[in-house]
Amino acid sequence: MIFDNRKGIARPARCAKKEAMYFRILHDDASGETTYLLADPDAREAVLVDPRGRDLPLLLALLAEHELRLRWVLRTHQHDEQMPPEAALLARLGAPLVQGQHGGPGTERASDGDTLPFGHELIRVLATPGHTAGCLSFAWRDRLFCGGLLAVDGCPHQPWPAEPQALWDSVRQRVFTLPDETLLFAAQGSQARAVSTVLEQRRWHPFFAALSRDEFLARIAALPEVGAEAPRPAMF
Repeated sequence: MIFDNRKGIARPARCAKKEAMYFRILHDDASGETTYLLADPDAREAVLVDPRGRDLPLLLALLAEHELRLRWVLRTHQHDEQMPPEAALLARLGAPLVQGQHGGPGTERASDGDTLPFGHELIRVLATPGHTAGCLSFAWRDRLFCGGLLAVDGCPHQPWPAEPQALWDSVRQRVFTLPDETLLFAAQGSQARAVSTVLEQRRWHPFFAALSRDEFLARIAALPEVGAEAPRPAMF
């Protein structure tokens, strides 16, 4: 079940003082895919953002090492049609799979504005379609886990956005309107750099900073077909 404080569902009390958190980045240099582990050490609860099924042994070992109970598996997007076993592998983590599109057993469909508690923390859900139709972003403290929004043509499973117009709106209206200092964490990228800021991307992103909406859509339309070689602009 998705916990939505807008509907009057009770949520844990927030502490006035922010507690120390455990934060781990797992980056695959070959594919550029990145997974994030957030944990409240006092409550011993954790969430995973964009985990991969093939990393299951490592993820389970990390949770066991720190004696953490996994509360949520958060998926900014998914390509399950290309990787049919993926959802079943992630289900073995033993926590609800939260995503923006309907899935099989064990999945929860989240909506814009929903809140997800873990430990003494809350994660807020933003609907940010574009890379795929059901893309979500997850806001926690001063950070936004935004999946493939800013990669544009950097996803190893999908060479161009599914909904370019929606992508432009998600980035310009949802992400770039956040405070300048908001930290942005992507699910994939061609470089090993994991974090940027809203200010940096708003000023210098090769697709979203310098182009108009029409120029952006024209550039997306001109992206090469699958398998074609072309230089890719850096996301971060």
